Amino acid sequence: MDRKALMESVQAQMSSRRWYHTEGVMSTAADLVKRYGGDPEQAELAVILHDVAKQWPVEKMAEAIREEGEYLEVLDHDKELWHAYAGAYAARRDYGITDPQVLDAIRFHTSGRPGMSHLEKIVWLADLIEPGRSFPLVSDIRELAEQSLEKAILAGLDTTILFLIEKGKRIYPLTLLARNNLILKEAEA
Repeated sequence: MDRKALMESVQAQMSSRRWYHTEGVMSTAADLVKRYGGDPEQAELAVILHDVAKQWPVEKMAEAIREEGEYLEVLDHDKELWHAYAGAYAARRDYGITDPQVLDAIRFHTSGRPGMSHLEKIVWLADLIEPGRSFPLVSDIRELAEQSLEKAILAGLDTTILFLIEKGKRIYPLTLLARNNLILKEAEA
């Protein structure tokens, strides 16, 4: 499927507000790739598809996760995480994406995980700091993103974890492990 057809197909599954977010993530990911390197085509493909399942009914997301059968534990956690796993499944099933790096970038764009690939980091951070996002400290994280990909991600993970604690929500284990992994890597550098 060519880029235009892919974008039209994905956009048709989203509200205009969600597509506006996707466009913002595309722009931010392109900027991050220019700054930190990486494959711009891989990044764009992952970003176009990162929220493809975001507005699916939760039953459809759960069904996709069960059909994939590999990350069933996510079903025991917050439904806000499900769209990423269902989206990776949809990317493979509906759009023929076979690149494991692109699929993982889609799958882990919300939670993060330890040992994130460069592409996963680009997509994770672009999703967090795209221009349409407005939450406390987002401008600080954007500034950090101009200096260090890893430091910006660490600040983003900290902000996410603190937000979840303040809301009394559970924290997905991969998010904590992603944070701890980045702290270890920073200490080793």
